[in-house]
Amino acid sequence: MAAVLCAAMLVGSGCARFDAAQSEPFTTEPKMAPGPTTTPPPPPPLPAKPFPKECKATGVMQGCLDSTSGLIMLPDSQSALVAERLTGAVKQVSVKAEPKVKVMIPVDSSGDGGLMDIVLSPTYGQDRLMYAYVSTPTDNRVIRIADGDVPKPILTGIPKGATGNTGSLAFTSKTTLLVQTGDAGDPALAADPGSLAGKVLRIEQPTTINQAPVTTALSGLGAGGSMCIDSSDGSLYVTDRTPSADRLQRITKDSKVSTVWTWPDRPGVAGCAALEGTVLVNLVNSKKTVAVRLAPDTGAVTGDPEVVRENVRGHAWALQLSPDGNVWGATVNRTTGDAEIFDDVVFPLFPQGGGFPRTNADNT
Repeated sequence: MAAVLCAAMLVGSGCARFDAAQSEPFTTEPKMAPGPTTTPPPPPPLPAKPFPKECKATGVMQGCLDSTSGLIMLPDSQSALVAERLTGAVKQVSVKAEPKVKVMIPVDSSGDGGLMDIVLSPTYGQDRLMYAYVSTPTDNRVIRIADGDVPKPILTGIPKGATGNTGSLAFTSKTTLLVQTGDAGDPALAADPGSLAGKVLRIEQPTTINQAPVTTALSGLGAGGSMCIDSSDGSLYVTDRTPSADRLQRITKDSKVSTVWTWPDRPGVAGCAALEGTVLVNLVNSKKTVAVRLAPDTGAVTGDPEVVRENVRGHAWALQLSPDGNVWGATVNRTTGDAEIFDDVVFPLFPQGGGFPRTNADNT
């Protein structure tokens, strides 16, 4: 009877099926797009003559946003899709145009939930599909949005708590979607192989009907930070916040898991971006972005994280690399209590140009 009921729910609401197997690689033969070259450095990310926008924020792609969450850089490197966690809005923003709302997604933004991340299908040019990680009154879930259609559930029943709901999404191949889930404020759920909380989950061929069982790529996570992929070697980096420390972990293409760095002072790890063995990580509480550098031959950290942004633009969550090699962030100042008049913003991490830091000698 339970199997029949779940099958019916799958058709109607995307009932989750869960397989805790962790022995297989975290992708199915991923084909990573080559990352942008780091030499020569890209041009400055902002035009010399700013577009005259209604919002008068300067030195940014867009200001006057609500508190942000997910960020997607678009192919022209001059525009982006940015999610607002509390409102459920996904807005298209640009350095040369006024913002416009692409879609409004109904969400429950209580606690730290809401619209927590967005990602485009790897074949978006053909299928026009976007995926989002959202909170409802009863759970956290992954949904799919087609242009002009209502959101449809892909994976439901992810535990929701008063805290620990934040998470992220990332495609590692054309058919493999990874979902980072928070522990819903209960570390025991993260350790429970039967729970969807506190995991990196693998969804193969995401669909709204008869979805294949999800599998686990990583467990034991705290509140979700973010995931990012180093396109030079296919490594997946995961940030999360546990009761004892914030962490940056790495999963190689052959599913080897290692802890890259821990922060016992818990500065609030959030978005990350990775390229050629350097991982940038936003630290929300301390208003910093740091660069963690790994040796190319061993993957070992070469030294303490280097601060590349401090007290500029305030509390930043999302971090994304644009196709031209520049790095962009998005702030959450409105929900941290010290917003300025034109917050929140999508901003270039290195406004003078230079793009992703390539060596310890880079001037950023």
